[in-house]
Parts: sequence; C-alpha cells; structure tokens
Amino acid sequence: QVQLVESGGGLVQAGGSLRLSCAAAGRAFYTMGWFRQVPGKEREFVAAISWGGGSTKYADFVKGRFTISRDNAKNTVYLQMNSLKPEDTAAYYCNADSRGLLAVSSLSAAYWGQGTQVTVSA
Repeated sequence: QVQLVESGGGLVQAGGSLRLSCAAAGRAFYTMGWFRQVPGKEREFVAAISWGGGSTKYADFVKGRFTISRDNAKNTVYLQMNSLKPEDTAAYYCNADSRGLLAVSSLSAAYWGQGTQVTVSA
C-alpha cells in the first residue's frame, strides 16, 4: 500500500511559479506522476517520473514549463511549475504505480492522492 499526500498548491499570478510536493508513505519502489483536473472535465496527465528518476514523461502543454523530480530518500516527488498560465488552474493529483511510466500516465494508476488546488490569476 502507498499513501500519497500533496502540498504546495495555492494562488499565483500568471507568469509565476509554484512547486508541488507529494509525500509517499509506504513502499517507495514506484513510478510516480501528476495529473490535473478542472470541474466538469476528465482528469488529464501532466508528468511522470521513473523510480530512479532517469526517465520522465510530460504532456505537450507543460513541456518547457514544468519539471518533475523526486527525492527517494524523502519519498517525495516534486512538480516545479514555471510560467504559469490561467489555464493551468486545476486540482493537481499525485499518483503512483509499480508498473512503470505507461501505467502511471493513465487513469488506471494504482494509487492516488487527494489533490491540491492551483489557481492562476490573469
């Protein structure tokens, strides 16, 4: 079992930055990722990182602006978000899965956090 707790969300102006954190309790041998969701829309993939950190995957709409990283000593994955846009406003969810990047970048990933809200004002 893995429990995931996100933090770091908040209100920021367009062009600003935020860093989200996701602390994992339990086993740390998991690929981890981030999704986001706005009300009325399906949850969408943002970024994912392999357990060793050597492989990453990003949605096209965040490439060059967001960076995913992890610190396995702290059982934590991060999402550094720069050049934020109002359309980045969403609840951001951390997830984890033992089956690799393909699984963690899908809605069928095994474990999910409760989410943290990010609001970007124009």
